[in-house]
Amino acid sequence: MMMVMAEQSEENRAYSRRLAAESIANGDATGWFETLYAAAEAGRATVPWADRVPNPHVIAALADAPRSGRALVIGCGLGDDAEYVASLGYPTVAFDVSPTAVEAARRRFPESTVDYAVADLLSPPDAWAGAFDLVIEVYTLQVLTGPARETAIEQTARLVAPGGHLLVVARARDEEDDPGAMPWPLTRAEIELFIAYEMKVLLIVDFLDDEDPPKRRWKAWFTK
Repeated sequence: MMMVMAEQSEENRAYSRRLAAESIANGDATGWFETLYAAAEAGRATVPWADRVPNPHVIAALADAPRSGRALVIGCGLGDDAEYVASLGYPTVAFDVSPTAVEAARRRFPESTVDYAVADLLSPPDAWAGAFDLVIEVYTLQVLTGPARETAIEQTARLVAPGGHLLVVARARDEEDDPGAMPWPLTRAEIELFIAYEMKVLLIVDFLDDEDPPKRRWKAWFTK
């Protein structure tokens, strides 16, 4: 059974990577997300990162965070992180570029207080600029590459209100490491690029998670 599950997991990753490669080659850095979620909705695929539980790194990072202000969850997928953030008392907005993902989140949590929206991190609504006291970015930057990643970093910083905070969790690598296949780990220079957009580093931690095998990750807190 474990071998079958591992094989299925690898198939899911391979399918996601193929969609990403094809979309990026056609000049569309984010369109493949909707293709993936639509295929999963139809039962033809599984979204590799959709665990249907809140991300444990988000739970740990928010344990001592202030329970005030308006929150934004980037790349919300099926909604688990957004629902957790809202449960802490934050008025929460959550968005994804995939309409299918957003509709699925709304169906899963019909009584939710989260304001789910369809939006693209590369060009978010102007009204969101500087509008959020807490912005949470988990695993979105690592599935973007090249100019799209740089744009996403800039746009993420723009969403944070003056005095607000940004949490980033992502795969990590050294500058000389091969980025390998998607998801593409971030270097420290890429994490620190937020500084160029009016953000100040509060904490950057390079750690190994408890997956099998362990994955190297960044956890970073910034303020504006």
